[in-house]
Amino acid sequence: MNPALFLLSVEDGLRQYSVGEALGVALFTWAIVFAVLFLIFVIIRIFGAVVGSFSKKPEAAPAAAPAAATAAPAKAEDPGEEFSSGTLKLKGCDEKTAAMIMAIVSDNTGIPLNELIFKSISLVEEK
Repeated sequence: MNPALFLLSVEDGLRQYSVGEALGVALFTWAIVFAVLFLIFVIIRIFGAVVGSFSKKPEAAPAAAPAAATAAPAKAEDPGEEFSSGTLKLKGCDEKTAAMIMAIVSDNTGIPLNELIFKSISLVEEK
C-alpha cells in the first residue's frame, strides 16, 4: 500500500467544525453525561429504599416492669428526645446510688454513658 494514498484517505475523512457546531456537540455530550449520572442516582435511591424496607425490623412492645425496680437511664441532651436502652434491675440500692455507679463506670472506662447498657446493679454486703 502506498503511504501517500493512506494519508490522503485519512485527511479526506476529517471534517472541520465551526465554533458553533463544536459548542453544540460539547453541550450535547455534557447533557448525556449528566443525564446518565442522574439516572444512576435515581436507581441507587430506589435500590436503597427497597433494601431499607426489607431490613427494618418491627419494634417489640417493651415489657412492663415495676416502677420501683427500674431506674431511668440518663436523659439525652435534647429534652424532646428520650433514649432508653432497656430496663435496669436494682437489687438492694437506690436510684441515686445506681446513677453514681453508672457515672463512675463511664468515667473510668472512657466509654460514653449512652453507649453502656446496664442490666442490673446489686448491693454486695461484706462478710
